[in-house]
Amino acid sequence: MDTITIGAWIGHLGRGLAPRELQCILDVAQGFTTKEIARHFGISESGVEKRIGDAMLKLGVARRAAAVAEAMRRQIISPICIALAALITMHAVIDDSDPMRRDRRAPERRTAQVRIVRKAEALELHA
Repeated sequence: MDTITIGAWIGHLGRGLAPRELQCILDVAQGFTTKEIARHFGISESGVEKRIGDAMLKLGVARRAAAVAEAMRRQIISPICIALAALITMHAVIDDSDPMRRDRRAPERRTAQVRIVRKAEALELHA
């Protein structure tokens, strides 16, 4: 399946939105204004408004924030961090015998050594 990546968002084509509508919704998800989106794609502000309006009509919402939320609910768009987390999880499940991976353990010995040294210092001060 084809995808469009803009900034920290990824959009999936073929799930109900036209490519330009999807691009505009991805920019809206990043918090860009109509003027900034128009500059980004090199089209007029009215063209951006039309694309966003068409996308909102297809998603059945009345506001831009609701359009982003509905597109996420329908899995048309998603933040890249979710995709990266899934990729890392898949890698951990597939290859569990990574020699470079090191599990961190609690520093038990160090804690015990610090306690002994502090107790010795306390005894020296009282003596």
